[in-house]
Amino acid sequence: MNSPVFPAIDLPHLASVRIPDFIRLRLRQPDLPPLDDAPGMVAEQLSQSGLFTLPERAEIAVAVGSRGIAQIDAVARAAVDWLKGRGYLPFIVPGMGSHGGGTAEGQVGVLAALGITEATMGCPIRATMDTADYGTLPDGTACRFDAHAAGADGVLVINRIKAHTSFDRPIESGLSKMLAVGLGKAEGAGQVHRVGPRGLAETLPALARRIVEHAPLVAGIALVENAHKQLSHMETVAPAAFGETDARLLAMAKGAMARLPFDQLDGLIIERLGKEISGAGIDPAISGRTDIRGVENPARPFIHKIAILRLTDRTGGNGIGVGMADFMPRCMADALDLKAMYMNAVTSTMTDKAYIPIVLPDDRAVIRALVATCWAEEAPRLCQIRSSAHLDEIAVTPNLLPELQAQGDVIDHDAPAPLQFDGEGNLLTRLER
Repeated sequence: MNSPVFPAIDLPHLASVRIPDFIRLRLRQPDLPPLDDAPGMVAEQLSQSGLFTLPERAEIAVAVGSRGIAQIDAVARAAVDWLKGRGYLPFIVPGMGSHGGGTAEGQVGVLAALGITEATMGCPIRATMDTADYGTLPDGTACRFDAHAAGADGVLVINRIKAHTSFDRPIESGLSKMLAVGLGKAEGAGQVHRVGPRGLAETLPALARRIVEHAPLVAGIALVENAHKQLSHMETVAPAAFGETDARLLAMAKGAMARLPFDQLDGLIIERLGKEISGAGIDPAISGRTDIRGVENPARPFIHKIAILRLTDRTGGNGIGVGMADFMPRCMADALDLKAMYMNAVTSTMTDKAYIPIVLPDDRAVIRALVATCWAEEAPRLCQIRSSAHLDEIAVTPNLLPELQAQGDVIDHDAPAPLQFDGEGNLLTRLER
């Protein structure tokens, strides 16, 4: 069994802590229009690309990662259908580094949680942790690439361009990262992360360039989401343009990111953490906590205490990011798959993100502890969010509403109301739909 079993630690003095009322409201976020027909655009983009000149019945590996990209199952299926319609033989490969516990079976399970199975895709899924060897970089870094993808006649890479979870650089998460880390499997991911930030800034793009030279790449589909987690941009890219496209679309992606409109909070309640939410489980741009030695935390927001309440279903027990929180309930702690989390933490070298915070019996005790420890001299400045990727609707203590209204960030809001809990102390007044 890979899950822990925590005792119920009762702190009696927390029973007297008063939890303030909250106001539920809708926030104004950057407005990038969504795509009307993403699957249709996949077919249109691939048809117009002129990149698919392989002979009929060529085997094409379609690489899909572990991130919770909007409509990723529909986009992947549209790509598979287009390839089949041109007489090709497509198959899916997981491009997710060491995720899924670092096993082929685990990675197939991660894809299934995203709606990607052999039945839904209409093609085989070939998963392996074996890699082809594309030599070494001048600094000795080994270049690895998924063995099934390397053995195909062509490879189509599908990924979202977005900000990474550590620090700013020209190329962050996107097609290049899928090549070097995702399709590098556990070995490739380890090579990128073993030297810390330098690996992400220098080694990752160098490995991606080497892979472009050696792998049977045909094209990439670059995706950008808006602040509402909707696909808003798509383009088909030639392999030689992966790096340039990542850098160009990163500016668009960062401009479209949803953000919390606060410089400082006494406490933040996060309903869900997961790998498909953020590579760090909780996006540091929202939590204000990168917590990587030698890398400064974001300048804003500063959040004194953070409580996380549950894992997402799609994260498969991988609770990487819990180390950025101060409190979590026992049910969440007991749901952790320690092997998956530790594999991710050790491969990425970001071990702090797997540290276990204070575990209390239930949601009510967790929120009371957050209030009791947040150092607020008067009414605490508290916020509740569904996840660090879902910020259209939030809940705040009443003292924050005038501030948000003055900034013009509020679309509408409800009246203040107390948080509701069931008989087991589970939070009922959730933003999650």
